[in-house]
Amino acid sequence: MLNEIIEPEIKHDQFYDALKMIAEKQQLKTFLEIGSSSGAGSTEAFVSAIRQRPDRDEVRLFCMEVSRERYAKLAATYADDKFVICNNFSSVSLAEFPAPEEVIQFYNSVLTNLNRAPLAVVLHWLQQDIDYVRSAGFDFNGIERIKREHQINNFDMVLIDGSEFTGEREFYSISGARVIALDDINTLKCFNVHQMLKNNSSYQMLFENMNLRNGFSFFERKF
Repeated sequence: MLNEIIEPEIKHDQFYDALKMIAEKQQLKTFLEIGSSSGAGSTEAFVSAIRQRPDRDEVRLFCMEVSRERYAKLAATYADDKFVICNNFSSVSLAEFPAPEEVIQFYNSVLTNLNRAPLAVVLHWLQQDIDYVRSAGFDFNGIERIKREHQINNFDMVLIDGSEFTGEREFYSISGARVIALDDINTLKCFNVHQMLKNNSSYQMLFENMNLRNGFSFFERKF
């Protein structure tokens, strides 16, 4: 499935509009989008907002997409937008992917939209992701690589919308960001991250919608 170009899910809806609204804020300069796909959804929301900013030359939008096919279309689409930096590698290393036992435990103990798929299918998805990352030679933490190469301690804004199985691990690498947007908070991807941020006294929730697709939320760090 990772070899396929897929239709965007975040497209001209409440989540898309919220991404645009926040990306317009000039105090936010460094953006990280985990799971850019081919760039027609959430990436479009970010880019359309940043293009209108008078300070866009000071802005950097780091896009992450592990699929080679989707990355190629993403990079071609935004080749003329100098603030867009596209990256074709995994957000986390192979060692950071959850073990099947962890996925089984979540599936059996927390009722989410993930349960709409049979457990065997979910475990197949997990193995597909691991096999793809391994075959592509992406066995490193891509988030930490971006931070190191671009001398970033904390991003100003992060969207976590990558693999179904890596949201919590990605959060550990971006914790401290000023604004954190989560997609799929009612599946394994971001369920735990959403709960952790709701109980984190350093963050306040800006938006929450459990009913749009698999749910989304936004959090802002308190100052």
